[in-house]
Amino acid sequence: MGVFKHEMEVTSALPTARAFKAFVLESDTIFPKAVPHAIKGVECLQGSGAPGSIRMVTFVPGWGFEYLKEKLDAIDPDNLSYTYTVIESDIFKNMIEKISYETKFSAAPNGGTIVNVTTKFYSVGDVEIKEEAIKDSLQKRSQIFKAVEEYLLANPDA
Repeated sequence: MGVFKHEMEVTSALPTARAFKAFVLESDTIFPKAVPHAIKGVECLQGSGAPGSIRMVTFVPGWGFEYLKEKLDAIDPDNLSYTYTVIESDIFKNMIEKISYETKFSAAPNGGTIVNVTTKFYSVGDVEIKEEAIKDSLQKRSQIFKAVEEYLLANPDA
């Protein structure tokens, strides 16, 4: 099994506590409202949102992939961090075994938020994962992040 690691930093105008709440604690309800052109729904398959819980994210037709199932590995509201693993998806295509995400929210000097995400793609067997092969997935993730941010800024009570 090979591992391809990608690190990304994004900034947001949202206050740190609000960003963490929206992107971690309330993502199952906020994402379909904020990004209806991409996310059809988020369904809890197992658990109650605590570590070990599994949920399925369903995407709209034409988004590039249909679904993914993710397992929440850890959540730390005090340190504003969480980790989860995509354990199944139609994007894997017998090349990827799983994708893990480690995400940390921290306060930006301007009152906004800095989000650091470490993504690890684990290949099946000796399949080599190249950055170009996952570029589309990472771009779609960034698009969703910015769309959710814009939605929350336009709807502060959401």
